[in-house]
Amino acid sequence: MRSNERETPQVISVATSTTKFRVLAALNELHLRYRDLREGDVATYIPELAKANPDWFAICVVTADGQIYEIGDADRQFTIQSVSKPFIYGLALEDYGRDTVLSKVGVEPTGDVFNSIIKLDATNRPHNPCVNAGAIATTSLIKGADPTARLNRVLEMFARYFGHRVQVDMSVFMSERTTGHRNRAIAYLMLNFGMIPDNVDQILDLYFQQCSILGNCRDLAVMGATLANNGINPITKERAVQSEYLRDILTVMYTCGMYDFAGQWGYSVGLPAKSGVAGSIVAVVPNQLGIAVYSPPLDARGNSVRGIKVCQDLSQEFGMHMFDAVLTRSQAFARHDQSPTSLHPPISNGSTHQNGHSTAGAVAGADVTRGAH
Repeated sequence: MRSNERETPQVISVATSTTKFRVLAALNELHLRYRDLREGDVATYIPELAKANPDWFAICVVTADGQIYEIGDADRQFTIQSVSKPFIYGLALEDYGRDTVLSKVGVEPTGDVFNSIIKLDATNRPHNPCVNAGAIATTSLIKGADPTARLNRVLEMFARYFGHRVQVDMSVFMSERTTGHRNRAIAYLMLNFGMIPDNVDQILDLYFQQCSILGNCRDLAVMGATLANNGINPITKERAVQSEYLRDILTVMYTCGMYDFAGQWGYSVGLPAKSGVAGSIVAVVPNQLGIAVYSPPLDARGNSVRGIKVCQDLSQEFGMHMFDAVLTRSQAFARHDQSPTSLHPPISNGSTHQNGHSTAGAVAGADVTRGAH
């Protein structure tokens, strides 16, 4: 640095950090509120998933400008399972475009459980890409000269969303492959109707592999923030998906991402979201942030019990619902002393770990101002 240049100092004050403290305090309070909740059961139909500790619990928020806020077991790795589905759908859209993909997979919610053997519409399509039948059909569309090339394309795509290299948990993959008879039945029924090609085993292997990709709560929040940030990863600044297909991805997440709970989710939370049976939920506040919650105990529909509670409370307490007037503001975590049309500075310069991640634990016990709107 030349002698006539001075580094701009980092200023941390109540005036500049109110929003950051509110976010950290809110996540900390939610973690305290639900960490002792004992409802739900860990998934057992995939044997490897049954090994999860029901006490594992993490909440993470990543903003569209790259700020990371987390509490709990944010570094704990798990397999993303069905969270992969809308992102694979986006890759298929990039490979073939809307018309071709729509000819193979619809966009209507089913009202059925996620692993329903099969329910096709009048044109023999699975109803949407978020149920297993639709996800298998979507996976069958991924381009590549051979199985290795297709897997590498999937891993490269998720690496753009995560912001780092990804890998498949081979023990979970083999567990799914060995016990996935229901998915195999779904695939062969779709083959019978001409909805997927005849390389069924290769398609199912790729489907099981995408579900067995390892990530943590922070990774999923970054994925959500990438969708919120016009398809650009807010940490690496790399584009993960073409912007023209964001609407498609977010729409199916909103209408179909929570399976047969999608209507109630849309009513009470009002955000595009996707759940996975390992216990994760990723939600998107468009143009603003991504939310991820990880907690293995599931309800009867296969959604994280704590995850639903956390997202419902965040939506209600901070006015995040898609149809809430508070979204006219520039940030979801708006200051309580501003009018609905006023703006405030973007979230920045918060308390951080050495790796730059904000920590909700730093403000344990802090008071949270209720009712941002």
